[in-house]
Amino acid sequence: MKRALITGGSGDIGSAICLRLASAGHHVVVHANRNPDRAETLVEEIRSLGGSAETCCFDVRETESAAQAIEKLLTDGPIQILIHNAGIHDDAPLAGMQPNQWQRVIDVSLNGFYNVTQPLLLPMMATRWGRIISISSIAGIMGNRGQANYAAAKAGLHGACKSLAIEVASRGLTVNTIAPGIISGHLTDQVFDDQAIKQIVPMKRAGKPEEVASLVNYLASQEAGYISGQILSINGAMA
Repeated sequence: MKRALITGGSGDIGSAICLRLASAGHHVVVHANRNPDRAETLVEEIRSLGGSAETCCFDVRETESAAQAIEKLLTDGPIQILIHNAGIHDDAPLAGMQPNQWQRVIDVSLNGFYNVTQPLLLPMMATRWGRIISISSIAGIMGNRGQANYAAAKAGLHGACKSLAIEVASRGLTVNTIAPGIISGHLTDQVFDDQAIKQIVPMKRAGKPEEVASLVNYLASQEAGYISGQILSINGAMA
């Protein structure tokens, strides 16, 4: 049984990923920061379905607290699957964007990737098997009005993951990025109505969190061992 850490595991996409990886037989560590109760509820659901799971709460923006939480996790063995899903929006046109809006989004999505991934790497590399998957966004590929901070953070993930993929390739680790388009969930459903989605998405529907989770599960599998350094879009043919 491999151990998988999913940051932002209590959100819509994160929850679907946790459930899918647990169903594949992995021990799932559901990370949360602002929503520990949702993480606990998800762990209970996974266990009720016969899976193995636990929670882990820390702020990915804080290097020291992240390192301490990860050190504690590693006492039970290496994490061999890391899904970096933590991310936030704080939208505004760049001309009116405040410095804290820029910094917060970069801190969670991009600096958070470093804070969580770096302390896990050597133990993972020692096992000579690992999967690191970052959840990005179509905004990181195409850009999006009012989301210069979010697009910059996600595009930064693309470069970081491509570089890391090269660094760890000889150690049996793969590093990939998934860039979803419009995926249904409590935040998306407040922004896009059905008519808007039909105009934007060639497939005329929003994606499902479970569809993203299925792609994550494949990339985390033994069968995907020769796929690394890639950005895989899942967006209903938007681009």
